[in-house]
Amino acid sequence: MTRIRFLTTLVLFAVILGACVPVTTPAPTPTPSATPVLTAIVTLVPTDTPTPTVTAIRTPPALPGVYQSPYLNPLDTPHTYIADTCQYLKAKWDANNAAPGTVVMVIMFHSILKAGDEPSDYNQISASAFEILMRDLHEQNFQAINTGQLANFLEYNAKIPPRSILLVVDDRHYAQYFNTYFRPYWEAYGWAVVNSWINLDDIIGAAALPDNVALENEGWVDHQSHGFVHNIPMSDSSSDDYLKGELLGSMEAMQHNFGKTLIAIIWPGGGFGLRPVQAARQYGYRLGFTINPRGPLMFNWIPLSDNPDPRRPSYMPEGLVGDPLMVLPRFWSYDAGKHIDEVRLIGQEAAAYAEANKTVELGYYDIVCAPTYGTIP
Repeated sequence: MTRIRFLTTLVLFAVILGACVPVTTPAPTPTPSATPVLTAIVTLVPTDTPTPTVTAIRTPPALPGVYQSPYLNPLDTPHTYIADTCQYLKAKWDANNAAPGTVVMVIMFHSILKAGDEPSDYNQISASAFEILMRDLHEQNFQAINTGQLANFLEYNAKIPPRSILLVVDDRHYAQYFNTYFRPYWEAYGWAVVNSWINLDDIIGAAALPDNVALENEGWVDHQSHGFVHNIPMSDSSSDDYLKGELLGSMEAMQHNFGKTLIAIIWPGGGFGLRPVQAARQYGYRLGFTINPRGPLMFNWIPLSDNPDPRRPSYMPEGLVGDPLMVLPRFWSYDAGKHIDEVRLIGQEAAAYAEANKTVELGYYDIVCAPTYGTIP
């Protein structure tokens, strides 16, 4: 019994020892990696040539005609002078420039009489009539500009007051004349005035020059040429030497006496012609003024006549000269007051006409001009 129990215990001990021996697990046999399977096949198939998108061809609209005013004499018609339509439209609608309908009234004075004196011819205006004219201009919101401002406006549509005047005194005067009649308006309103200076160095010129130089230096009396000798009007029959003396001679004298470069010729006696105009351009003048009261000035819009008028025989036709800026019209001082309302209405109507055609003009510019001239500021 004891023996059997011993054997049983021995067997159990052996079993326990066998359980405690670690079992070595055979290493797994590596499986050969599978050959990659192409899951997508990209086939490059040539495509057809892309069909271009058809761009619609835009047809520029027809531009409106030049504004026509019922307030002008039937023989006095607006003349334009800017040949490049795109250049004109860009300057016209540039928001930095003068607005359409900006109008300039050029008024010439020959002689303002002393208080109490009455005019004896159309060159004169009484002191009281002068004061009424200046008062009416101010009440109608006109402002005076100088010749340089006018030239920049007419050439480039540079900004000036919507209702502007250019006051031009012919036949050179002493400083006392300007101090008496025009300085009060300079001090009150900042109104400049033009002194049409005869450049001949005679007794009058020598006496009047120093004080006029002082006025020029003050900045409100703008001296421009009224010729050199002056008393013989320029025409197509004038010799080349005479034209040179009147135009280039004035340029040189003004540079010497006033230290300035002239830009305007106030044609002596109202005489002009094709050759005088061409000579003036050759010597650097930008503007010329006649004595013909055709009407006011606007950008690219100058009223001129192409034919003689039997009812106004003294008004030389200017249109055929072909250079409107060199034959600008002027109102006479004795008669200017009667035309203030007309000038104002012309400006208003021209502004309304421009606004009515703005979409058409801007559409034309966008199609024809913008690719070359760029957008309008």
